[in-house]
Amino acid sequence: MKITVLDSATLGEDLDLSPLHGVGETEIYRNTAPGEVAERIAESDVVIINKVKLNEGNLCDAKRLKLICIAATGYDNIDVAFCKRAGIAVCNVVGYSTHSVAQITVATVLSLCCHLPEHCDTVKSGRYTASGVANSLTPVYHELAGKTWGIVGYGNIGKQVGRVAEAFGCRVIASRKNPVEGDGCVSVEELCRRADIITVHTPLNDSTRGLISREMIGLMKKDAILVNAARGAVTDEKAIAEAVEEGRLGAFGSDVFSTEPFGEDHPFYKIKELPNVCFTPHMAWGAYEARVRCLNEIIENIKSFQRGDTRSRVDLI
Repeated sequence: MKITVLDSATLGEDLDLSPLHGVGETEIYRNTAPGEVAERIAESDVVIINKVKLNEGNLCDAKRLKLICIAATGYDNIDVAFCKRAGIAVCNVVGYSTHSVAQITVATVLSLCCHLPEHCDTVKSGRYTASGVANSLTPVYHELAGKTWGIVGYGNIGKQVGRVAEAFGCRVIASRKNPVEGDGCVSVEELCRRADIITVHTPLNDSTRGLISREMIGLMKKDAILVNAARGAVTDEKAIAEAVEEGRLGAFGSDVFSTEPFGEDHPFYKIKELPNVCFTPHMAWGAYEARVRCLNEIIENIKSFQRGDTRSRVDLI
């Protein structure tokens, strides 16, 4: 069985991929451009990807291909409908990055809420030393205790963020696809109106694309903190940039973007250096421990498929 990894660079240079050789002949590419995909998978039985897009155009000639393993939970970069028609199995990995994403989400909120970069710069720049004053309390920051933390998408990651938020003394409300009574579930509209902090953790699909719309942003409090840890296209990025620039949104953080990496023509490029903005390079999922778990789960998915089992098969949903 031939296994092809198309974008190992996105998994980190420190991750040891040698265990894959134990399940099949493995060929590893650091990066694969769109025009190179079809040729590289033409003789593959299994393809492993993270960010590469797979669709009918580059899959149609991969006659030996039996299984696609995505090193992620979301699989919006795979044309699953075509895979079903072509008899290609598709497996994702669930739960491996829960703590990693929750940790970066909360860290982003804390950085924006506490103005940590600005306070660190006060010391690094020498202004603190030169001031002769024992402390500096500008810019002003506020406690999280007593604030309302709204969570859009209440799966594994959303629930973990909720647990941390409650530990800080926040009231947690959530919007989820299938509301559960007693879970603090509200509509997206109500969440946007009520929440002081809003973090987004929903998968990208037809029903969530553009969910955090210009209208939803208009409902938010002027000093609200919004953090996107889901997918860039879940939000209206242009509307967010305008709200930040015009002072209609207190602060914004994002680890994900509709174009990755985003270019100079992206709405976020002109706001990336503002003090109330915190952008990270799609790294929230990638704590070392999370990546090891992800690789181990991929190996188990391949072994399961070889046995004829349906472990983690998203093409059967």
